Amino acid sequence: HFFCQATPGAGKTVFAATVALRLLQENKIDLVLCFSPSLTVSSGIKKTFSQTLNCTFNGGLGSIGRSLTYQSIQFLNEEFWLTLRNHRVFVVFDEIHHCSGTEVENANVWGQQVLTKIQGLATYTLAMSGTPWRSDSLPIVLGEYSDPDGMLLVDYQYTLKQAISDKVCRAPKIVLVDNEHLTVSNDEKMESFSSILEMIKQTKTSYQSVIHNEDAMEHLLGLGCKKLAEIRSLSPGAGGLVVAASVLHAQTIKKVLSEKYAQSVSIVTYRHEEPLTEIERYRQSETQWIVSVGMISEGTDIPRLQVCCHMSSVKTELYFRQVLGRILRVNGTTTQQAWLFTFAEQSLIEFAERIEQDIPESCIYARWKKFAEVESDTKRNCLVEKGLLEEREEVGSKLVWNGTISSTENIDGALGAFDELRLGAFRQRVISAFLVS
Repeated sequence: HFFCQATPGAGKTVFAATVALRLLQENKIDLVLCFSPSLTVSSGIKKTFSQTLNCTFNGGLGSIGRSLTYQSIQFLNEEFWLTLRNHRVFVVFDEIHHCSGTEVENANVWGQQVLTKIQGLATYTLAMSGTPWRSDSLPIVLGEYSDPDGMLLVDYQYTLKQAISDKVCRAPKIVLVDNEHLTVSNDEKMESFSSILEMIKQTKTSYQSVIHNEDAMEHLLGLGCKKLAEIRSLSPGAGGLVVAASVLHAQTIKKVLSEKYAQSVSIVTYRHEEPLTEIERYRQSETQWIVSVGMISEGTDIPRLQVCCHMSSVKTELYFRQVLGRILRVNGTTTQQAWLFTFAEQSLIEFAERIEQDIPESCIYARWKKFAEVESDTKRNCLVEKGLLEEREEVGSKLVWNGTISSTENIDGALGAFDELRLGAFRQRVISAFLVS
């Protein structure tokens, strides 16, 4: 068993396919199986392994293997497992952090399947992750941890610093957009704040208010469009990704991009039919933007993406890094810039400031945290990470951006009208990771 942590965008699938090729050439295995968390990632793995191994990779006649999702493990029939027992099989677990548990009793559904059906049958296993930790602090299946500090022990680590040095990944620039003069007023008093962070901390206004406000969206998208235009002047095929908070949010963003900024836009969400087809169409086109809800976060390979506007309501470090990874992979174009634009919310500021840490100290496996304390959050975190559940905060404010009142909706769809918020000029802070002198 081998555990590899490689930074998002480093090419883990190519690495795994190359290992499989070597094992086949040296007659150490008969078959290859790959498991991953989504159909999008599974489809990419199938394509890469087919090209690398120079054969079909669909489990059919003449195929050397198959790419499946973790969800499908529980539905595989006995004939499948008999094949696994009767042959030397190399099993690849991509984004293994989706599977948790050290034993069946404390494992999630996917972790239980790995532990009970695959762990003892495979001749060789390769577990990979770009973000090897979980939001619920549970241990990753097949992972080993140091005692007592709970740090994940990996067999090999390929850091973002190494990937940038090897010209495999782009050095990211993260732009934190803020507002330098905010005034919140109601019938009783008026308060002024010097930042979005300060305003969120001291009023009822939430981060949802910011990412759903039309003027705020227009400003952030405008920065992204300007940067993408600069990059496309040298690399005409460069693209941009917008990560939205909901399907309705995504549709609003698409309208702003197409009508205000005259951009060509694709949209892909978990509610759309044939999302994989739409992603592939965008990958092969020169369309400027793709707006996504929960479909392009990890393992989705679109190397022409170089600009990202992060406006998701999911504020976990795991998700933030996975989204950033979508714009880091180097391709053959002239300019290799990578820009992520987001608002200066407390969590996002912290994530951006420590992007050079491959496994942040805040993400170690907390051995002292009882499973019972986190069990109820596990399903929610899993859904949130996949974009199937939106993290919503209560909203109780009217926002005024540039003098235009805009009410934001809370989780129940009701409109809040407690305070009025006026904002002044925007400002931005750029964090440049791994500066080369």
